[in-house]
Amino acid sequence: MTKHVVVLDYGSGNLRSAQRALERVGADVEVTSDFRTALDADGLLVPGVGAFAACMEGLRAVRGDRVIGRRLSGGRPVLGICVGMQILFARGVEHGVETEGCDEWPGTVEPLQAPIVPHMGWNTVRAADGSALFAGLDDDARFYFVHSYAVRHWELPPIEQLRPPRVTWAEHGEPFVAAVENGPLSATQFHPEKSGDAGATLLKNWISTL
Repeated sequence: MTKHVVVLDYGSGNLRSAQRALERVGADVEVTSDFRTALDADGLLVPGVGAFAACMEGLRAVRGDRVIGRRLSGGRPVLGICVGMQILFARGVEHGVETEGCDEWPGTVEPLQAPIVPHMGWNTVRAADGSALFAGLDDDARFYFVHSYAVRHWELPPIEQLRPPRVTWAEHGEPFVAAVENGPLSATQFHPEKSGDAGATLLKNWISTL
């Protein structure tokens, strides 16, 4: 059965390339900012390009933060990519200015400490054990990154009654969070829609969970 996926249009993101990438792996894709359509879809993809603060402003303008929260409270899958991942954390700090995020996970998006910034190009990741997103991918699979900010520390403490999130790491000057899988909420710092066959496999894996 074909899955219906909404790419959330809130004025920030690689909408059409994300749409095409999802369509290539078999999803029925709609690009929209409509609250009810985004809420009812089998899967919601939240893109994001640019500044954390601008993305949060655009997201709130279309009630995207409420859509994300409502979907997750009902166990309905959400995938954030690039800044669409970053805004899922509690806060972002850019040029000394702190902006409140969606706070689905604790943690701070802050400048990467690396000799060369932005981190732009292909890189490998250290996938979490038991990852569903990276299933079937070799350890040397490469993904496309473009970012100057990242989550450098995973701050969610373990909860005895709950399965811990699967956190995937990459390195550019220092380790940073490259992907997270936490029940219905998943996210990648890299762009799967720009990551060739490896990115297509990851998106297909995500769709298979819907």
